[in-house]
Amino acid sequence: MIQLHSRWTNRKLPAPKKSELRRLAHKAALAAGLPVEPEWDLNLLFVNDKSMAVYNSELVGHEGTTDVITFSYFDDCDGYEAGDTMIELIINPDAAVREGARREGGYAREMVLYLVHGLLHSAGEDDLSPVPRRRMRRRERECLAILEKEFDFDAVFPAAPADNA
Repeated sequence: MIQLHSRWTNRKLPAPKKSELRRLAHKAALAAGLPVEPEWDLNLLFVNDKSMAVYNSELVGHEGTTDVITFSYFDDCDGYEAGDTMIELIINPDAAVREGARREGGYAREMVLYLVHGLLHSAGEDDLSPVPRRRMRRRERECLAILEKEFDFDAVFPAAPADNA
């Protein structure tokens, strides 16, 4: 089982229920093809646009905000011990609100997509050139289809009431 540590700092949107987020993250890691034994830690930090722009600049060297930043330590080791932090994701719910309004599925599906996207990067997928990008998009669709069978994304990531969104 993956040990999940999450911190929600976005004040505009309600935080997900931790037990459901933990189950979703575990199933998403399995769908992405990541190992689950021995147990490892997944750290999720949910931020706003302003904080994401700072992280993006300071940690990645890119300007502006983005949807998800992935740090995976699977590539940097020959093995790992139980309890090691192996993946850290910084996820931007503000981006999910904007993109979810444009795409089919809405905010909650977009949030799950960002989680899946980060986990797929950690599993070795890449989206920097056309052929790997097509594979990444296909794998995202496959993972989302698996997760949709078990989870109500809107229940995991509830949207803010319309007057606060």
